[in-house]
Amino acid sequence: MKTIIFNKGKMLIFILLAFGFQIVHGQNAEMSYFTIKGKVKDDAYKREVVFATVSILGTHIGTVTNTDGEFTIKIKKSSGAKKLEFSHIGFNNKTIPISELKADGNMIFLKSSSMSLDEVTIRPADAKDLVRNALALVPLNYSAIPLYFTGFYRETVKQRRDYISISEAIVDIYKGAYSKEYDYDKAKIYKGRKSANVKRSDTLAVRLQGGPYISLLLDIIKNPNLLMASDIIDDYEYELTNIISVSNKLNYMVTFKPKYVDDEFPLYTGKYYIEVKSLAITSAEFSLDIKDKEKASKYFVRKKPIGLKLTPMSTNYIIKFKETNGKYYFNYARSEVKFKCKWKKKLFNTNYTIMSEMAMTDWNASNVTKFSKKESLKKNTVFADELTAFMDDDFWGEYNFIEPDESIESAIKKYNKRIKKQNN
Repeated sequence: MKTIIFNKGKMLIFILLAFGFQIVHGQNAEMSYFTIKGKVKDDAYKREVVFATVSILGTHIGTVTNTDGEFTIKIKKSSGAKKLEFSHIGFNNKTIPISELKADGNMIFLKSSSMSLDEVTIRPADAKDLVRNALALVPLNYSAIPLYFTGFYRETVKQRRDYISISEAIVDIYKGAYSKEYDYDKAKIYKGRKSANVKRSDTLAVRLQGGPYISLLLDIIKNPNLLMASDIIDDYEYELTNIISVSNKLNYMVTFKPKYVDDEFPLYTGKYYIEVKSLAITSAEFSLDIKDKEKASKYFVRKKPIGLKLTPMSTNYIIKFKETNGKYYFNYARSEVKFKCKWKKKLFNTNYTIMSEMAMTDWNASNVTKFSKKESLKKNTVFADELTAFMDDDFWGEYNFIEPDESIESAIKKYNKRIKKQNN
């Protein structure tokens, strides 16, 4: 067996390779909700807007668009919801009355909004100081109390272009207070399903370890040892490269890259979006610097089968926060790792892509207590092992989820057809 660690500081993402979901509880809402589906595109070029936030105005309830720009949002009939709001980095927010939307086939167009640095009369003198100031203001900009979140988590494994595993669940999250270093986040499965072996892998069984904790560890505000601890900030060079709109508020776009080559660890390159007035970090996009493939490979691999060489090809991470009443809350996280495997004495490589994402669909601050150790998922859990295979098209009921990409939806349908055929 081989374990790959994917981290800097305290971030750990494990990929298990070897030769070769349990549903906790749930209930049928009996259509106490209605559903709105559609696609979000940019107004100028009619291109899909990926990972846009879709929310019920004035509430914590929402979801995100998938890589095809598609969304599905479920609204309780008793909620009294009046409007949906659509937002994304670089676009003006758009609010639409629910009464003007259809059940399906809605096309939402967002108008871009950005301004050049030349148009900004007051600019910070030093980008690194801007990042340090943002870190210093964390107690003011993020929740000082623990919260309960409801989230939707999905992870997939692809071999070349084919899915070999799809796992997803509604998860309950205990989100520790940002003001307390040791108030750790906890996760448990509320309702989940998997579609394992969508396509049978030839020589390797690739499994992801960590489940929802992968997404939670991407919260660089809660886990500053990944990128933002005071001693780590000095490892990077920063540049203020743009001013851009995020949820109708101006944000500094600060890019960063390694200041030097670390002989032991690969570092990250990426960008922060920092709200101009509050200096809250509203979003971050980053990737591991893996130019030195040999060093990166040693960094990823803890154990591996004899004769197998693994080479990381790319990594991409996204973390987004959503503002409510002056505070910023964890909203969405996504991780994608691409690597290739080659067996000694074999001519061809096999490429794999591992993706995990989690969207927070609701939260509350009432009667929050930390989950017990017994009911919480372990951080080394193989998420797919906790779930059962799925067949029901309306499995999620009233709960919001991330609309599957077209390729995932196609893989699930193929898997379900195969299972039905085996059961007949």
